[in-house]
Amino acid sequence: MAGSQEDRPEASQDFGWALGTLFRAYHKAVGDAIAEIPGGPRGFQVLDSANSGVCQNQAAMADHLGIDRTAMTYLLDDLEARGLVQRTPDPADRRSRRVTLTAEGTKTLARLTVRVADVERHVLGGLQPDEADQLRAILSRAALGTVGSDPNESACTIVESIDASA
Repeated sequence: MAGSQEDRPEASQDFGWALGTLFRAYHKAVGDAIAEIPGGPRGFQVLDSANSGVCQNQAAMADHLGIDRTAMTYLLDDLEARGLVQRTPDPADRRSRRVTLTAEGTKTLARLTVRVADVERHVLGGLQPDEADQLRAILSRAALGTVGSDPNESACTIVESIDASA
């Protein structure tokens, strides 16, 4: 059983340890909170990505989320079978599929977003609210920095430009 921070030895300054510890706590709690949807956390990310409209097609979404394209197809099959998303041909490229939320998908995402926010507050409970907001912003910038040499270009944009030139 975990004690208070005062009862614990000095926290490790190891970035990998801290990131891994937070990730494991987050992954377990969020998996439990959204277990009702196919794919758990990945399914939630697909719903959120479809809602944001950042990725214009299925392939770009798979690359943006780091999901193998074949696995993405199976995940989308499951989400579509549950009535949460629909895939339609891209008018600009019939080989490409756009992923959009259904009305049920929109309601489900809204409900699950509240649960995920609760998980985040719990996992980041050792921080003040403004510190948690700063951490989220810093992690987002760091993650975007790994996408490519241009921090203003998202993985979706890169994949879409590759698909368009093929």
